[in-house]
Amino acid sequence: MDIKQIQDLIRFVSKSGVNEVSIEQKDFKITIKTNEAVVHNYAPAAAPAPQHITLPAPVSPAAAPPPAQEPAAVAASNYLTIKSPMIGTFYRSASPEKPLFVNVGDEISSGSVVCIIEAMKLFNEIESEISGRIVKVLVENASPVEYDQPLFLVEPI
Repeated sequence: MDIKQIQDLIRFVSKSGVNEVSIEQKDFKITIKTNEAVVHNYAPAAAPAPQHITLPAPVSPAAAPPPAQEPAAVAASNYLTIKSPMIGTFYRSASPEKPLFVNVGDEISSGSVVCIIEAMKLFNEIESEISGRIVKVLVENASPVEYDQPLFLVEPI
């Protein structure tokens, strides 16, 4: 099973709502588990109290999110986004002593390696599918990332 098939399998599991999938071939075994079981465990008695506490909080800063959303909308219209193809840990370089794959202002082309995502003890080089100039790095080095999470903003050239 190659990395592309593993990525497709992770996407399938995350979208299907299945909690666990195991595949075993003659010299390969993979198990993918989601955290959905934890999400479904909740205490009905405790739920109303946080809802009453959180309702006033979103109401008072309600004026603040629209300005934050407007620049995001402007950024989305002017820039392209490189998103994470998998769940894992985001790294900007191959190792701490190595140089970063890309910096803000660097020009990239389709197929350029922009980062590494570690998933299940495998270090996966993430290649850009677009060409342009890196405008912003949206994730801190060594941070966990989710599937389809924006990693970089790119200005098309």
